Amino acid sequence: MSTERYHNQFTISWDRLHRDVRMLCHQLVDRDFKGIVAVTRGGLIPAALIARELNIRLIDTVCIKSYEHMEQSGINVLKGIDHDGDSWLLVDDLVDTGKTAGAVREMLPRAHFVTIYAKPEGRPMVDQYLTEVAQDTWIQFPWDMGISFVEPLVDQLRTRKE
Repeated sequence: MSTERYHNQFTISWDRLHRDVRMLCHQLVDRDFKGIVAVTRGGLIPAALIARELNIRLIDTVCIKSYEHMEQSGINVLKGIDHDGDSWLLVDDLVDTGKTAGAVREMLPRAHFVTIYAKPEGRPMVDQYLTEVAQDTWIQFPWDMGISFVEPLVDQLRTRKE
């Protein structure tokens, strides 16, 4: 974790992500969207889960690169979109500083923009979010983590003594 910007960590499990997406979808279920635009890459999995819950089949992407591991870099639009977002649901995993969200908002000014998680600096850029997270928190998403073996405690302690 970058010590300058992130002082806390929030780990999202697959179960938590599914629960959070379903809770957000309860707030969206009465809306009629033409389709979903996912902000890649972070918005891909939430968009797929939302598409399932809202029974939406038309999914497009806006491809933007703004992070190198844990460091935000400049906004690099790899793939845009050919409409203004009218009646579309725009989905990303989180809004952090709002830089990526601002670039996407410019491309799709009429889309309804949702994220699962929002930090205070970026929160004004989205129309809806489920959970607010402190600005100094790094969010660990399940698709960025792997499962690995952890030695039993007694073996770990025994190894340290030797």
